[in-house]
Amino acid sequence: MSPTVLGVGGAHVDRRGRAAVAFVPGASNPGTMREEAGGGTLNALRAVRREGIKAALASVRGGDAAGETVARALAEAGIEDRSAVFLDRATPSYTAILDEAGDVVAALADMGLYEAAFERQLRRKGVREFVAGADCILTDANLTEAAIARLIMAAGTRPVHAIAISPAKAGRLKPHLGRLACLFMNAREAEVLSGAGDAHGAARALRGAGLASGVITQGGGPVIGFDRETLFDITPPPPDLILDVTGAGDALAGTTIARLIRGEPFAAALRAGIAAATLTVESEGAAPAFDRVALEARLLLVPEPVPVP
Repeated sequence: MSPTVLGVGGAHVDRRGRAAVAFVPGASNPGTMREEAGGGTLNALRAVRREGIKAALASVRGGDAAGETVARALAEAGIEDRSAVFLDRATPSYTAILDEAGDVVAALADMGLYEAAFERQLRRKGVREFVAGADCILTDANLTEAAIARLIMAAGTRPVHAIAISPAKAGRLKPHLGRLACLFMNAREAEVLSGAGDAHGAARALRGAGLASGVITQGGGPVIGFDRETLFDITPPPPDLILDVTGAGDALAGTTIARLIRGEPFAAALRAGIAAATLTVESEGAAPAFDRVALEARLLLVPEPVPVP
């Protein structure tokens, strides 16, 4: 039987507006708006599926048109849907405004249903049994701290990977650092979790706090990888163009996890994740449908890791 990744976390609607000219704060900016299914865990699971690994999702959504959009995205990606639907609630959403270069200048997360329902869902017997049938777990900090604790307890000895999601939510993972197999975060999230003033210092502090391995992204700068024995930088190749940065970190996480499941060493798996992330920022979608040939071609451009003393 092939391995299965169970994702428990964000699967909602992403709305992104991009300015067509130089962005001016506090003013009306001409541009375009797009909407699609997204969320950290959903996007990462789509990357897992691109790698040919089975995936399932347990999330929460409302009984509205946005919820139907999420359900269609799961079906199209071949992800088994084990989510709870609350007919009287609105599906969570994330709305971002991007400047003309594709970078986020403002964002709003309407995630009330996650706060109210995730822990309740994880009390259900069927979900606990489903967790027991997975080979590894992927979660994100859209879950409350209580829900994360319940999930980790249900996971038993199975590896649990996590995405930090945002500086405001990353702290929910802090009590569980010693239980995580790998944590994916950006530099601001790493500094919130560690209290360190720079990304390399954050990596050392998080390793000292018991985190088995972690990945810290720094925009277009070097990606930091670390485990209990090593600390290294990998500088991503510059993208041909940047259309939208949304979902790049999720693609990195999902691809890295899939390669780890296949038995690749951590640094090699992370190089593949970086290749997927650079392809993602060149697309207007948060989970673009590039093929294996494109990924392997981009992987050739990702340099080998450089050890950090």
